[in-house]
Amino acid sequence: MNDVPTRQWAANSPEVQHQALLEVAEAIAQHRDLGELFHELAARLHGVVEFDYLNLTLHDAVRNVMRLHILETEQPSTIRPGAEFPMGETPSGWVWETQQPFILDDTEEETRYPELLQILRENGVRSFCSVPLTTAQRRLGVLSFGRATPHHYAEVEIGFIQQVARQVAVAVDNALNLERAQAYQRQLAQERDRLRVLLEVNNAIVSKLDLRALLNAISASLRRVIHHEYTSLALFEEDKNKMRVMALDFPQGKGLIHEEMLVPLDGSIAGSAFRSRRPVVLDHAAMGGFDSPTSRLMRDEGVRSVVSMPLITHDRVLGTLSLASLRDAAFEQGDVDLLVQVAGQVAIAVENALAFQEIGELKNKLAQEKLYLEDEIRSEMNFEEIVGESPLLRAVLKQVETVAPTDSAVLIQGETGTGKELIARAIHNLSLRRDHTFVKVNCAAIPAGLLESELFGHERGAFTGAIAQRIGRFELAHRGTIFLDEVGDIPLELQPKLLRVLQEQEFERLGSVRSIRVDVRLVTATNRNLEEMVADRTFRSDLYYRLRVFPLTMPALRERQDDIPTLVRYFVQKYARRMNRAVETIPSETLDLLVRYSWPGNIRELENLIERAVIVSPGPILRVPLGDVKLPSEPASEEVLTLQSAERAHILKALEATNWVLAGPKGAAARLGMKRTTLQSRMQKLGVARHR
Repeated sequence: MNDVPTRQWAANSPEVQHQALLEVAEAIAQHRDLGELFHELAARLHGVVEFDYLNLTLHDAVRNVMRLHILETEQPSTIRPGAEFPMGETPSGWVWETQQPFILDDTEEETRYPELLQILRENGVRSFCSVPLTTAQRRLGVLSFGRATPHHYAEVEIGFIQQVARQVAVAVDNALNLERAQAYQRQLAQERDRLRVLLEVNNAIVSKLDLRALLNAISASLRRVIHHEYTSLALFEEDKNKMRVMALDFPQGKGLIHEEMLVPLDGSIAGSAFRSRRPVVLDHAAMGGFDSPTSRLMRDEGVRSVVSMPLITHDRVLGTLSLASLRDAAFEQGDVDLLVQVAGQVAIAVENALAFQEIGELKNKLAQEKLYLEDEIRSEMNFEEIVGESPLLRAVLKQVETVAPTDSAVLIQGETGTGKELIARAIHNLSLRRDHTFVKVNCAAIPAGLLESELFGHERGAFTGAIAQRIGRFELAHRGTIFLDEVGDIPLELQPKLLRVLQEQEFERLGSVRSIRVDVRLVTATNRNLEEMVADRTFRSDLYYRLRVFPLTMPALRERQDDIPTLVRYFVQKYARRMNRAVETIPSETLDLLVRYSWPGNIRELENLIERAVIVSPGPILRVPLGDVKLPSEPASEEVLTLQSAERAHILKALEATNWVLAGPKGAAARLGMKRTTLQSRMQKLGVARHR
């Protein structure tokens, strides 16, 4: 090695050195990650300095050791980042303390630091140069260049390495400061999340008295900050000297552990926490020390770690709150500290819940029956806006309950006015997307030329009049549900774009080439026969089959005659309350006629008729203006009547029952709930006359 390689002489050129330092500065500006930075430095410095090893060693002030942070080499090495060396047993420690370079031309001729030198020799390091990494504020560590051959480092080469080290020191300091700032931010975020959990637990406590609902809310909040699959609440029963599992949240369980299970105090994990009044934290090995039936079932369920917290209030232990995980060592001390605070809040909630439960058992039975009857008015499935209990409607609601939790496309078919939009809203409200937007688009009400812009949006200048960017309905419905009413009216040329959104969940705004991804659940409705439209080639078959993954058919009102009285009462209450009217009586004869009518306009027609009836009813009796409704003619049938013919038959029946006496308390006018003059006017209009 007497001849200096040409590459080494390059370091003597000021121009080359200056260019290399500029490249070092450029690399520092481009990289915040130290590993990427050193990889870039190694590539750029190879043209100026010959080396086989480049490493960064930092000083650990807490342990007072030098720790290898980064090793950049293409040679095989047994030395790994993270290796630590005492200060007095490594040249890096000497460099850090003295702030002087350490030069070693040949490791075979050096006797100091025997342990480290032996490691270097085994890894093929024959010479190296170490210089301090120091900023104006502090000493950081050491930057070292090593070679696989003996080498004499000239002054000019050492000086250049020191200039590189001064620049690298600033980058290392910035990176370490960034790491500390990020670690501090993570710590703050963790503390914020845990404080948020405590707030959510507190909100659950003040809003939920049911122990199962309380446990589910607490478990959901805790899962965001503590990994666990199992949560249980067990309360002590003094008469049995055991605890009972009152609430359990274990969706991944095999069913071996269940609610109402009794937990003995002896030999159980929860019993240990109950008796000691202290948290019990166990890994899988420690769980083997508990041999109660419930402890064995926990192990059979695959639980690998568990923490059980006593619920203490007013110096009394009510029970335990337990969390478990299918992972080993899932709970850290920070988790236990948080659970101590949560357990204190839960203890208060349990005490309140038990008190309210005792009060609830003493409530008046009449009030309970009232609540029960009010619930019976609504559907079993709690579709609050959907009125009716007929078998056909109940079957549809059962289908809604089945499909709602999925993300499958739903096609709702049925005549106009049957309540398809209410069903679409029910699907959304029962789905996992209920906390996000429900967007409705009536495809028949939007001109064909504007429908694409309405659905997908447009960029400014996309067409004449597009003076600003517009977000489409699909973007508004991101993570929610979009309801396309009258989907059969979508133009044929727009259907491929809709199909693409359904299949790929992406589209482009008008005038844009950038694809926008959305997560949308699609519900559609139509009163048209899409199968016939597919056969007539006015509706794409692939889109049709994509829309009808789960088809629903809304029954017509004439098929739900049992629901008509309920609907009439519902609409009477709705519009009487809105108009501040006191409508208290609906004549049975009127209800009978409404039930017998065929209702070609379905529920919408019925609602409009009842609204008009409330308007024209000045007193407490509902007067339905049956003859004022202009309806299309219907096929002649003994079972299907127009409202006019039904009203005429109704008046004739009343007249015959009163022997054609119109006035008086027992006359036909009183029986029909109208004035005598009004009855005479109706008789004249309907051609009702007594034949002698």
